[in-house]
Amino acid sequence: QVQLVESGGGSVQAGGSLRLSCVASPFAYESYCVGWFRQAPGKGREGVAAIDADGAINYADSAKGRFTISEDNAKNTLYLQMNSLKPEDTAMYYCLASRRAGCWAVLRTYGYEYWGHGTQVTVS
Repeated sequence: QVQLVESGGGSVQAGGSLRLSCVASPFAYESYCVGWFRQAPGKGREGVAAIDADGAINYADSAKGRFTISEDNAKNTLYLQMNSLKPEDTAMYYCLASRRAGCWAVLRTYGYEYWGHGTQVTVS
C-alpha cells in the first residue's frame, strides 16, 4: 500500500516562507513522477510543481520564481520550498505520485494514482 504523508504547513504572513515535506512508503521516489497540487476552498485542484522520473521539473506559472520542488531519494522525501508567499497561495497542499510518464500532463489532468491527506497553508 503506497502512503504519502505531508507535513510543514502552517500560517504565515505575506512574504514569508514555508517548506513542505512529503514522505513516501514503500516505493522509491526516483522511479515515479512526483509533485504537488493544491486546492483552495471552493476551487478546483491546481497543479503546483512536478518532477518526472527522468528529473524534468515543471512549475505552474503562479509558482515560478517563488517555489522550488526537490527530492531526497535517500530519505524518500519530496519537498516544496515556498518563498514570497501571497494570500492567494492559501490552500490545502497535497503531494502526489504516479507511475505514468509525462508528469506535468499527469498532474494537470488529475491522472495520478496516489496522493496524501494534505497539509494546510494559510497566508495572511
